[in-house]
Amino acid sequence: MKRQISTIIFLFISSFVFSQTDYNTSKYRVTLSDLEMKTYEKDSTANALVLYEYGNSYVDKNDYDLRTEEKHKIKILNKEGFDQATVIIYLYNNNRNSESIKDIIATTYNLEDGNVIITKLEKEDIFEEKYNDNYTLVKFTLPNIKEGSVITYGYTKKSPFMFKYKGWDFQSEIPKIYSEYRASIPANWDYNIKLVGAQKLSENESELKENCLTGGNGAYAHCGNYKYVMENIPAFIEEDFMTSKQNYLSRIEYELKTFSGFNGVISDYTKTWETVDKDLKTDGDLGRQLKKSIDLNELLSEDIINEPNVLKKAHSIYNYVQENFTWNGDYKLFTEGSVKDLLKNNSGNASSINILLHNLLKEADIEVKPVLISTRDNGFATKIHPVLSDFNYLIVQATINKKTYLLDATDKYLSFGDIPFRCLNEYGRLLDFKNGSEWIDIKPINKSSIQYKVDLKLNEDGIIGGEVNSKITGYHALRSKKKYYANPDLYIKKIEDRNPYFEILDFDLTDEDIKSKDFKEKYSLEYQSDETGNNIYLNPFFVTFFNENPFKLQERTYPIDFGYKDSYLYILKLDFSKNYSVAEKPIDVNVALPNNTGTLRFATANTGNSINVLLKIEFKSHIYTPEYYPYLKEFFSKIVDIQTKSLVLLKKHE
Repeated sequence: MKRQISTIIFLFISSFVFSQTDYNTSKYRVTLSDLEMKTYEKDSTANALVLYEYGNSYVDKNDYDLRTEEKHKIKILNKEGFDQATVIIYLYNNNRNSESIKDIIATTYNLEDGNVIITKLEKEDIFEEKYNDNYTLVKFTLPNIKEGSVITYGYTKKSPFMFKYKGWDFQSEIPKIYSEYRASIPANWDYNIKLVGAQKLSENESELKENCLTGGNGAYAHCGNYKYVMENIPAFIEEDFMTSKQNYLSRIEYELKTFSGFNGVISDYTKTWETVDKDLKTDGDLGRQLKKSIDLNELLSEDIINEPNVLKKAHSIYNYVQENFTWNGDYKLFTEGSVKDLLKNNSGNASSINILLHNLLKEADIEVKPVLISTRDNGFATKIHPVLSDFNYLIVQATINKKTYLLDATDKYLSFGDIPFRCLNEYGRLLDFKNGSEWIDIKPINKSSIQYKVDLKLNEDGIIGGEVNSKITGYHALRSKKKYYANPDLYIKKIEDRNPYFEILDFDLTDEDIKSKDFKEKYSLEYQSDETGNNIYLNPFFVTFFNENPFKLQERTYPIDFGYKDSYLYILKLDFSKNYSVAEKPIDVNVALPNNTGTLRFATANTGNSINVLLKIEFKSHIYTPEYYPYLKEFFSKIVDIQTKSLVLLKKHE
């Protein structure tokens, strides 16, 4: 019976819904071509595709709340695209009001044996659950999903929060053919409107509609009606060496500046930094915490308190906070009583630890100021005007002997003057409650590096043995220290696992200070070379920096952000007896990135009974614009080829 009903539906609607022959339409209705399509020519890797989506936001004339109507039509191309059939809607709430959802209609279309099977979402399959104190989730999964399905769903969202005017994401993790957003904004509300991302609008229209909203005593407001359209939007694919995707996803955002009531009262929502500085100074969660005095005698030893060298004293206070207070993994910026709780529990969020560091340094007469930042995975903070909700972290700037240091005491492995990698997000806001706050750059001063020196000998029995010395600095050293001290045996085992034919002997650290800026190790290795007849084929790289190219996209529209400048150096000297000679060696390579922003040098030299190998890689910038992507992609391809495909041919003489 179900099949018969489906056939009748197909015959009835085929001349209407399926009259279109091209799936690439700006229409919500499903076409026969939508169902018949197998792949998306512009992105053969796509698992699903948005054929059409539409949003319309406006202020209701009767309830004065914000309404947003949404419609989505998505093609499921394969099983990996099934997750697109699960829809999650976030509803905001506070202590007084909450957003709500109504008129959810969702349908799955499948083409089977020439018939269209239509399956509708039932109300009992719509679920609601609490996400956190401010958000509730409405979730549903469309039924009868198969490879080739087309799904449509729509709903209306009601919101009493006009300060949170609905933004629109034109770009997502799957490609889109057509995305349209309309917004009707009464003149009472004045917003900063920001278009983010690399994709361009294909339509951008606006018009004035008079008397769109009325108030008491004959008051009224005009509306600005806006239409934004993007077409053929590529999927946003995350790749290594990037900050939060929210920095780059193409979308439109709104932030309320002022509201003018029909009674003539104007409320200002966008403040100046001068006003924000005054508010923060007296804020109970932050300002008062920063001003709290601390009795140094209760926490610090007399040796620290009486240290005459200011820099040494700062080091000691920093070490004290590092060693005695543990970060609980929380980033909370505004938490009342956080320092008090930290002193009680010896554990707390990042801000409380760094506020304690700030207050101790200040009490010791060291010039310090707090710095508000947004971490790498939190997105960039808005610079045009103050948006405190953009910040989620606090670090400390100390000035000692006219030199400034950025400090963070949450990580026991950090050296004085270093901050965690998560904080390297370009800039932060330095708070100065006397002279006014300002933006400062957040970037490491020193380069990070990895250096290996390998001295080996090949004896007459074909056994290769010798010593490996490494010096790792900066953020590379920080990662190595954490891996080693977490489990030294496992750390050494992983070296052996990377070289299954080697025997690793006499592993030793030459610097065991966990806070050292360097991580130095040395060990011996030995292995039996692989002889083929009278020849030995030898890959000279016993250590590799990159085993594969991290860049695989055809095109990248967002920056390549390494976070810091770095360099790599590998030097090998292999001595062999007079019974061998070099029959063949790799070709030298000398490459530079545009504008000399990076260099790659690979060279081999045969001198007497030894061969020397040099590989030097240098990245002179910590961030590269998207225009550099094809060059970096080729650059890394050469590095991987050099390290994995280089062969030295040693010929044995009888």
